[in-house]
Amino acid sequence: MAHALSMDLRLRVVAAIAGGLSCRQAAQRFGVSASSAIRWWQLERERGSCAPRKLGGDRRSGRIEAEAAFILSQVSARPDITLVELAGTLRRERGLGVGLGTIWRFFDRRGITFKKRRRMPPSRIVPTS
Repeated sequence: MAHALSMDLRLRVVAAIAGGLSCRQAAQRFGVSASSAIRWWQLERERGSCAPRKLGGDRRSGRIEAEAAFILSQVSARPDITLVELAGTLRRERGLGVGLGTIWRFFDRRGITFKKRRRMPPSRIVPTS
């Protein structure tokens, strides 16, 4: 997995730009890409810090979590609804295009499962009551 460049390097590049070098000149001097130097300088001006943001993680589940009440109401109204049908309903009624994996993870976070399989036939060897 990729990792952020050191804070020391970022600070040196930003200090060089603040000292009068262009972003491209500072990038060349410190051996980083011009786009990184430009981005760090922009972060320094906007946020007051060029520190890296947290890497990885889920950034888009908020879209489906906003529709949690609607999704759960659809499932309670029709417990045997499939993920494909639910995705279609979300697209039609809410204008939200989501993948099946997104919906599956939504239910997984809540511990909601529904196994669609037939019941096992009665055992001939061991009677069940």
